[in-house]
Amino acid sequence: MLKGTRWLLLKHPENLDPKRKERQRLEEALALNKPLAMAYCLKDDLRQLWEQPERHQAERFLDDSTGSPGPCPAYNVRLSTAPTTMLHIPILRHGRPYTSIDQIELLDHATGAPLARVSQANPGLILRDVGRMDDTVLEQFTVAELLGFCRKAADLFMTAALPLGDEQQSFDDYIAQISATTGMPRILCRNNARKIHRVLEEMDRIVAGLTRGFDLSILDRGYGSDDGRTLSWYREARIFGAVLPSNSPGVHGLWIPAVALKTPIVLKPGREEPWTPYRIIQAFIAAGLPPEAFGFYPADHGGAATLLQCVDRAMLFGDASTTKPWRNNPKVEIHGPGYSKIILGPDAAERFERYVDVMASSIAANGGRSCINASAIWTPANADAIAEAVAHKLSTIQALPADHPDAQLAVFANPSVAERMNALIEASLPGAEDICQRIRGTPRLARIGRCACLLPTIIRCDREHPLANREFLFPYASVIECPMEQIPHHIGPTLVGTVISEDPAVRRMFMNCAAIDRLNLGAVPTWQLSWDQPHEGNLFEHLYRQRAFQVEAIA
Repeated sequence: MLKGTRWLLLKHPENLDPKRKERQRLEEALALNKPLAMAYCLKDDLRQLWEQPERHQAERFLDDSTGSPGPCPAYNVRLSTAPTTMLHIPILRHGRPYTSIDQIELLDHATGAPLARVSQANPGLILRDVGRMDDTVLEQFTVAELLGFCRKAADLFMTAALPLGDEQQSFDDYIAQISATTGMPRILCRNNARKIHRVLEEMDRIVAGLTRGFDLSILDRGYGSDDGRTLSWYREARIFGAVLPSNSPGVHGLWIPAVALKTPIVLKPGREEPWTPYRIIQAFIAAGLPPEAFGFYPADHGGAATLLQCVDRAMLFGDASTTKPWRNNPKVEIHGPGYSKIILGPDAAERFERYVDVMASSIAANGGRSCINASAIWTPANADAIAEAVAHKLSTIQALPADHPDAQLAVFANPSVAERMNALIEASLPGAEDICQRIRGTPRLARIGRCACLLPTIIRCDREHPLANREFLFPYASVIECPMEQIPHHIGPTLVGTVISEDPAVRRMFMNCAAIDRLNLGAVPTWQLSWDQPHEGNLFEHLYRQRAFQVEAIA
């Protein structure tokens, strides 16, 4: 077994030749020889030591390596037990695959079987690579050319077999893999993939919305005339970074426009959802963009923090505790909890039956996992009847396996996550009622094999109740009755507010409400976004800065 592999021990992992099956041969050799595997791990650790950019980081790296068993023994166990055919998702350093000795396993949520190994980047590696990225690599293209690359990438994302480590990933493979590790139903995964395709396909419209329609060739020249005005913009973001979530693939549409705006990107994917950002990057590269414009760094919390610190501008997704330390940092655009809402005017509250479908859809679309899902309904009247009607609609949703064609709810691979959410709601319930649970006659917490899911929940409560302004990763909403004139002062921060009323005074009241970030007037579901409008900030203004500009006239 060792014959012919000794030279492989001296190769860096990223230099192993997939055509000669060198990685597979090396892993087979290491799996049969634990001392050899330990020596190989130590060799790679020493190489990572020299990649630390500062002395104190190298000392910390040594402390981490010597104060605990380190990654080598664990890696050796994985090599000796995992099949050699398991998928591997590498780091992308300047667009090129890199295999780290430190890896984690992704499990199939339904079976618990290992599905893939994901190389992990340490903070020193991220810091060093970002510092060496060529921030001008996309300047060789005009914005019009970059928009063309986006359209090509749209088709490739949906139809092509694209690289995934040493393998090729078809679109159907991608859907099955993302569903397997996140628990999201396959039908919802496909819906989210279509959103990404639409963003790439319609990038010209999205960029026009972000830039408010000025002549985009101004970004190519640095200045120009637009309707008789002299405009000049320059890119403050040398490198743009994003720390991404695992809850919904559709959110990746928010960072993609950075590529069309000439900005190289580095991404830290969500732990269970590396599939989508990796595939988008590969679609861009296959479309003809230089690999050096892209970095992909799966990492722990320390790696995520380093990425946010070392890029010029960043986007961060996460819950309130994750985003809180970065809220006052102007370099970081926060995408946290949405607390989106449906607000009924007095006229709509009287004929609420017309709007039950809009309210139910706003709560349950995409499995209730998005920040644009409604988590509360505010009304000046008929709250009890509204809660009953919406709960009856949502109570028909069943807990089904992720591969079932009618599945509408994501499952939690770790049942304790669902159990903790359920326990929190139950502990806070006194003084309120879960209308769905009463109508259904079954508990909120449901089991599907080794997994768990949470069934839709409509809470009828007053505005001071602890469950009145909460948001969870499943279809959940409170229904609150409040005098109309008081609602704008009590709803709190609201990402999307759908105000259903034909009363001009009510509409004007919410036009002036600073608590609402995205305002819908009329029966528009909260999830129905116009991608050519800013979402939790304007990405163009995050990346670029306008400056005063004059040029001497030439006689």
